Amino acid sequence: MTQLYFVRHAQPDYRQGNNRSFSLSEEGMSDRMGAAEILDKVRFDIAVSSPYARSLETIEPVVSAQGLKLITDERLRERDNAGGGSNSQEMFRRRWADFDFHEEGGESLRSTQQRNIDAVFDILDAYESRTVLVGTHGTALSTIINYFRPDFLYDSFMRIIDFMPYVLRMDFEERELIGTEELFFIKKEFHGVK
Repeated sequence: MTQLYFVRHAQPDYRQGNNRSFSLSEEGMSDRMGAAEILDKVRFDIAVSSPYARSLETIEPVVSAQGLKLITDERLRERDNAGGGSNSQEMFRRRWADFDFHEEGGESLRSTQQRNIDAVFDILDAYESRTVLVGTHGTALSTIINYFRPDFLYDSFMRIIDFMPYVLRMDFEERELIGTEELFFIKKEFHGVK
């Protein structure tokens, strides 16, 4: 069995930088330690993460404490968005109703899902029977869950949108999902960028 521990980043500070460079807020820096406390009970073989600052900062305490090799994978990044209004509830509904829909200059959920699933399958193939820490994002993780559990749709996405950080373990036999368990989350108000 291969276990992937997905960690959706803690709360970012959206005031400075851009989608790629947002660092964690002061609360996020503190909250990540709650996730680290849960994750420190697990012995990881490797860490693979989105290259975005908020994902890397969230898993950094575990990576450092366990001396893990950390690989960044561009495919694990968040959905490309076009800025203003792209993260309204109306847009969320439209995207989840039609996986091919995207705002001008944005990315569809299908595209986000495809590249994230390609990365997940590569992780599963490369680290079979191992335990992997995966740094991720809200929409990216939601599309991964949806791939394996097609009943994970808009309502499920909205349930976890405020979970920052959020830790979900997914258990696999080869590429088949055999179980999931939510391990930890802190509810923080979502302010527009995942």
